[in-house]
Amino acid sequence: MSDDDDLFRRAMSDAKPLRSEERVHPPKRKPTPKARFARAEEKAVLRETLEADIDTMERGNADSMRFHRQSVGRRTMRKLARGKFSVQAEIDLHGMTTAEAKPRLADFIDYSARQGLLCVRIVHGKGLGSGHRGPVLKNSVNRWLRKWDTVLAFVSARQVDGGTGALYVLLQRP
Repeated sequence: MSDDDDLFRRAMSDAKPLRSEERVHPPKRKPTPKARFARAEEKAVLRETLEADIDTMERGNADSMRFHRQSVGRRTMRKLARGKFSVQAEIDLHGMTTAEAKPRLADFIDYSARQGLLCVRIVHGKGLGSGHRGPVLKNSVNRWLRKWDTVLAFVSARQVDGGTGALYVLLQRP
């Protein structure tokens, strides 16, 4: 017998076996949770999104805006939303009326696209000064950009670049 065995036996000499009711049983593993209604909920959300009018949706949601044409992939949209494209030009519209903002924005988008710029930022503001009407300029910019063919995609900017008061816009190159 080795010294280690002898030392162990002396240390355990006064140990008594546990009775069966004193034994510790390891806790049973909890079953992994399963989302039973996930598919049904996803379908309901998709159906609601497809049926909703975009202008109403944006008016009710003072948060972020997002749009892309079919040719723009998910990876590109993710990159745009994360601010990974270099912003090559910017226009600040907030404080303008829609009558003042529309021609200036149209000129800016047209000029930027002709110059071959890929990504621009539009500051439209959050509409805090619009009172009960909600963000008038923000909603107008949303509608205008969707109609212009040179606009491939847009998303609300990161917080450091204006958050929901600004957009990153991806333009089609000539």
